[in-house]
Amino acid sequence: MNYDNRAEVQKVLVITLLLNLLVMGLKAFVGYSTGSLSLLADALHSVTDSANNVLGLVASRFSSPYPDREHPYGHHKFEAVGALGIAAFLGIACFEILQGAIENLIKGGTQVKITLPELWLLLIVLGVNIFVSFYERGVGKRVNSPILIADATHTMSDVWVTISVIGGLIGIWWLNFQWLDVVLAFPVALLVFWSGWSVLKENLPWLVDQMAIAPEAIHAIAISVPGVINCHDIASRGVLGRQVFIEMHLIVNAPDVETAHIITEAVENELQQHFKPVRILIHVEPPAYKSNNITFEP
Repeated sequence: MNYDNRAEVQKVLVITLLLNLLVMGLKAFVGYSTGSLSLLADALHSVTDSANNVLGLVASRFSSPYPDREHPYGHHKFEAVGALGIAAFLGIACFEILQGAIENLIKGGTQVKITLPELWLLLIVLGVNIFVSFYERGVGKRVNSPILIADATHTMSDVWVTISVIGGLIGIWWLNFQWLDVVLAFPVALLVFWSGWSVLKENLPWLVDQMAIAPEAIHAIAISVPGVINCHDIASRGVLGRQVFIEMHLIVNAPDVETAHIITEAVENELQQHFKPVRILIHVEPPAYKSNNITFEP
């Protein structure tokens, strides 16, 4: 059974887009007024937040779970492609931050000047980022949306970046440690890179059809059904909790097609209970058929 969550995903993305635009504007304003390299880098990171929301809206628009003539397996991978786009944006942001920090070390930079009202403004920005991250992650897990979970991961990286930057600016405001601004730009870049790698690692297996379920687990469930002699050439792909596809050859102890059909449906029901949502394709074979290959041999 397919669940079309696109309307709710798009609603969340529109709300977070508006909030991210607000955050980006405030960071850029304070960054330019203070001359802070780390804060401008953080504002650049927030530009990717807004771009990710737009990308997510486009991906969600085309990620219908229902199959059609051109896409008989549905359109789920459009969301994974959108998540990979987020990883790409994070990579670009990491490069830009490192480039700016290295240039500042080589050529030197202007003095950073920060006031108490500007620090309070950044604390408001931090609060908005925390709200967006938990809001997106909560809805993403509830509706099984990879694009929302990926974007929440990105926003959480923005939270840690902003905390680091605020800490550095407090040090500059209180103790006039100007070097903190450049030094903090490097861990900011590392946090951005780690967020991108996490998103990539989570979504790439879906796109390359990596095994979703151990064939031994599927085999154990299938042979527990009365009438099943054995099963072999088991294959699975997709992501558990989103959409899984299972294929197998099933050897059944059935004297006629109708009995074989009843046994096959029982196997499908058991697999549905364990791994839903799942689409299953079973090739039925007679009792005399022999095969010991649970999965495909190398």
